[in-house]
Amino acid sequence: MRTDIFARLDREPEPPKIEVPRMTRTRLALFGGTSAFYLAIVVAVLLSTWLVTLDWKIMLFRPYQQWPELHAFLDYYVVLGQRGPTAVMVAAWLGWRSWRQHTLRPLLSLGAALLLLNATVGAVKLGLGRLGPHYATQVGSAELFAGGDIFPSGHTANAVVTWGILAYLATTPRARRYLSALSAVVALGVGLTTVYLGTHWLSDVLLGWAAGLVILLALPWCEPVIAVAEAWILSLRDRLREQLRSRRRLVPSLPVATGGPLPGLFPQRPAGADESVREPVGAGSGRSAAGRGAGLPTPPLAAPRAHADRHTVRSERGPVGPAGSRRPPHSRPATGG
Repeated sequence: MRTDIFARLDREPEPPKIEVPRMTRTRLALFGGTSAFYLAIVVAVLLSTWLVTLDWKIMLFRPYQQWPELHAFLDYYVVLGQRGPTAVMVAAWLGWRSWRQHTLRPLLSLGAALLLLNATVGAVKLGLGRLGPHYATQVGSAELFAGGDIFPSGHTANAVVTWGILAYLATTPRARRYLSALSAVVALGVGLTTVYLGTHWLSDVLLGWAAGLVILLALPWCEPVIAVAEAWILSLRDRLREQLRSRRRLVPSLPVATGGPLPGLFPQRPAGADESVREPVGAGSGRSAAGRGAGLPTPPLAAPRAHADRHTVRSERGPVGPAGSRRPPHSRPATGG
């Protein structure tokens, strides 16, 4: 048994018992409070209240011109809220977690969170159609229903969900606390960075934080669906494995000896077979005639074995030596005249 630090990287022998988060009273209260905050921001922007005025003040202040030395660093930092790179990084980590713990729950939880994020945030973006600070047309206006898609901030909401899912799937309370603090700092920094760069209003960022937090708080309601999906995927995998094994059993194996002939569609003749079978008809008679014309002895043709078995071969005369023939003379019947 390994006791070093790398032993934690090995696959666990059996799935561990992980407590699935439930919708407790505390979580339900946070969900209700965050939803109310979400609605309050939407109403404040729709009515063009003091929040819209604050948006314009920060926009006209132009933070990227006040602190230009931070621009290069924050251009890279804001990528932590971009959906593509962050989803790939977090999915790689959760994929290793799924392999190590013999469960698909981490990957399915990430998929469910991203699906909820795209459905809710995308619908509000397209429905309100707010323009960004760089495309604003009238000072003091909320810039709603003008064909934009920045309210709420997608970078901010994605940072909250993508990095917050790591805290949601933590297996120990200590890890959950640390990851919650880390994801909050990253999401807060990404939101403020978009305000600094002038790509979002401050109200966009506030609504993005609220939207991402609402999705994380609502994930326990998705756990039964995640469990059903995991059971279905694992059963489908087992059926496919069984079908592949049954197909392998049905396919016969043809062992080939080393140096032997390869199996083929047509039978192969062994080396050194009788070449007389391949001679054309009449080749033997022509050779015999040529031999007789040249005065050479003609070798007798070998009769087929089947023909020899059916008919009795006539006895041939034995060899004649100095002492005469070894066979006794045959008695011939006397003929008249």
